[in-house]
Amino acid sequence: MPLRLPPLSSLRFFETAARHQSFKLAAAELNVTPGAVSHAIVGLEEALGVALFVREPRRLSLTPEGADYLPYIAQAFALIATGTARLPDARTPRTIAVSCAPTLASRWLLPRLHAFRSRWPNANVAVDTSRRLVNFPGDGFDFAIRLSRKPATGATWHRLFGEQLVPVCSETYRTRLIDGDGNIDLRRATLLHVDSASEDWQAWLDGTHTEGIDASGGLRFDTVQLAYEAAAMDMGVAIGRRPLVDRELASGALVEISKDVIVAGTAYWLVSTKATDQRADLFAFRAWLLEEAATVEDNLCTPGRTSHAT
Repeated sequence: MPLRLPPLSSLRFFETAARHQSFKLAAAELNVTPGAVSHAIVGLEEALGVALFVREPRRLSLTPEGADYLPYIAQAFALIATGTARLPDARTPRTIAVSCAPTLASRWLLPRLHAFRSRWPNANVAVDTSRRLVNFPGDGFDFAIRLSRKPATGATWHRLFGEQLVPVCSETYRTRLIDGDGNIDLRRATLLHVDSASEDWQAWLDGTHTEGIDASGGLRFDTVQLAYEAAAMDMGVAIGRRPLVDRELASGALVEISKDVIVAGTAYWLVSTKATDQRADLFAFRAWLLEEAATVEDNLCTPGRTSHAT
C-alpha cells in the first residue's frame, strides 16, 4: 500500500513557519515571499483536512494538531539531512562521528587517535563529549562509547573493556593514613566521591567486605577527572578506575593504597548501527578500536593483587 504523503515542499514551508512562529521569518529563510508561504500552508491544511495554525492579527501559533504534527515532520527532515550527509561524495572528506564521555575521551581515546590516523590519514574523526543520549541514526553519530552492565536493544554492541576499582591518593596523603602498626587506616581518610559514577566507594567497600567506613561523608564531584585532581592535591582518597587512572599511577601523582581490587560490574561498549559495515573507514575504525581495547584488560590483570567481582 503506497504511503500517504503530502507535498514535501509544503511540509518544508510548514516546518520552517512552525519553528519561527512567523510566515515572514519563514519566507526570509526559504527566500520566498510571505504570501507564498501562506499559500503553501493553506494548500497543506486543505490536503490534510485539518488546521495547523491559528492566525491572529499580530500572532501566529500552532493548533494542537499542528503542535502534534511538527515533531514528526522535523524528525523526518533531520533524517533526510543525516542520510544525505552520509552519502559518498568525493568532493567532501568523510567524517567518523564518535560520542564518548569526556573522561574516557581525554584519557583513553584521544591519546590513541594518532595511531588510527597513521593508518587512515584521510579519515576525519569528530569526538563529541556531551552527556546526552545518542539516537541512531537521527543524531548523525557513527559510534557511541558507553558504560553499561550489558548491551541494550536497537543497536550493535561490542564490548571494549571493563574497569578495576581501587582506592588512590597522593603519596603525601597516604602517609597521613598510616597507623601505629604501619597499616593504612581508611577511617582517617576524607572520601572523594563521583556522583555520576554507578559504582564508587560503596561498591568497593561491599566488594572487599570492609567495615567501619562511613561511605556517606566526604567531598563530592560530578566527574572522575575532578576527583583525581582533588586526590592529587592531598584532599582525600578517591576510587581509582583503571585504566582511567593509569596515567596518574604511572607518573606517581597518585598511588594505590590497597591490594584489594574490585572488578566493576559495568564495562565500556562500542555502540553502532549495522550500517557501519557499509563504509570502509567505519569498519576500519571499529576494528582498530577493538584491537586497542583488547590490550587493556591484559594490562589490568596484574599478578599479586587480590581481585573481587561485584
